[in-house]
Amino acid sequence: MRILFIGDVMGEPGQDMFVETVPVLKRSLHPQLTIANGENATRGRGINETVYKKLLKAGADVITMGNHTWDNREIQDFISSTKKLIRPANFSAGQVPGMGHTIVNVNGVKVGVLNIQGRVFMNPSDDPFAVAEDLISKLEKEVNVIFVDFHGEATSEKEAFAWNFDGRVSAVIGTHTHVQTNDARILPGGTAFLSDVGFTGPYDGILGMRRVSVISRFKNQMPTRFKVEADGQQALGAVVIDVDDKTGRAKKIKNIRVDPDHPYME
Repeated sequence: MRILFIGDVMGEPGQDMFVETVPVLKRSLHPQLTIANGENATRGRGINETVYKKLLKAGADVITMGNHTWDNREIQDFISSTKKLIRPANFSAGQVPGMGHTIVNVNGVKVGVLNIQGRVFMNPSDDPFAVAEDLISKLEKEVNVIFVDFHGEATSEKEAFAWNFDGRVSAVIGTHTHVQTNDARILPGGTAFLSDVGFTGPYDGILGMRRVSVISRFKNQMPTRFKVEADGQQALGAVVIDVDDKTGRAKKIKNIRVDPDHPYME
């Protein structure tokens, strides 16, 4: 089985890049499952139903979220009615809408997709290790393949999580920093790992935001409202993982960048 994962879709530029590029990647790579992080998809903060459906139509099978999950209030109206949109599982259990995992049937193979948020340099949340342990223990009884989107700031926390669950999940892929890392590997137990897959959106922004606002904030420390960079070139960050669907062990991992400095050839 081949899984394609697309990093944080950022605002309208990210949506456009996703719609333009993901079908090309799918024609070239032939993934059986395509997952995307959409927590920045609507104006850089959260996601609404219109954008959610747009990403599904463009090729996503499951959409994961992160610390901006609730920034767009409209998500509360539909997240509980779909199995294709999940938020971090370690948000206060039983007190917020939506689910932290889903199970997808891919050509007769059940795949568990789990969304977890880190706690280091992030907003408060429940223990990601304890919550994941409980969910993975249950998923192991139903599926052979488990994919984890770990939405976090600290590389060490992401690495620790991957090593802790090595051999029990097929992949742990990091999101949130919007900068793709160069540490793709398969751990000894068969878990594919990448600290951060990067993001999809304005290549000429600063982490996707307008340069002038971010630079101004660093120079004068005054409160500044950040907006998604609307002009300039676009980028897409992704990773493709080959998994043995019988054992759940990853066989190959390759990170992908599509931007003016890394053109993608079909």
